[in-house]
Amino acid sequence: MAETTTANTTNAARPAPRGTNDRRGGGRPGGRPNANGAPREEKQFEELVVNIDRVARVVKGGRRFRFKALVVVGDKKGKVGVGVSKGQDVQVAITKATDVAKKHLISIPVVNGTIPHDVEIKLGGARVLLKPAAPGTGIIAGGVVRSIIGVTGINNLLSKSLGSTNKVNIAYATIEALQSLVPKEEWLHNSEAKAPAKKATSKTGTDKKAEPATKKEAK
Repeated sequence: MAETTTANTTNAARPAPRGTNDRRGGGRPGGRPNANGAPREEKQFEELVVNIDRVARVVKGGRRFRFKALVVVGDKKGKVGVGVSKGQDVQVAITKATDVAKKHLISIPVVNGTIPHDVEIKLGGARVLLKPAAPGTGIIAGGVVRSIIGVTGINNLLSKSLGSTNKVNIAYATIEALQSLVPKEEWLHNSEAKAPAKKATSKTGTDKKAEPATKKEAK
């Protein structure tokens, strides 16, 4: 009898396995919910911190240090934005730069996982060249350009960064290059709009040199 009581007490003291509906609530299948019990929503945009610099400003009492963050935001469906902001703390600078990037999103025409045509942009001291690539090539880029292209949804691209190595200038030049892309459906329309209009020819066939002769005859 004593042995049976000891066995029951030992089994009752054992904790329930994780994933069961006990009072501890261990092993929730949908992840840890919010305070109100609703499951967390997935982020619409992917945020990527490209660079963080410590900047200083000379004031009367000495130097005042702050942080400058460069953040890229994209949804991998053709929308991307770049933001730069400063803050007293690193986290504050990243938050402000993310808000700036979300306010300046641009749409990119993506054709078969790449861009529709070549583009080269020079902004400040930075010069960025982007070229379309065949399927399976991947993103051939480095540094800032790769970080920006990685959140746009483009899978195949060739790029080259020339000139300045300033990451902020390269980021803005890359965004300018992506914004200048023209969809394939608008190529013919744009070429017709840029074509010069033909000069209208006179239907009467009169010549300007014949006008003085007519005046003399009138005299």
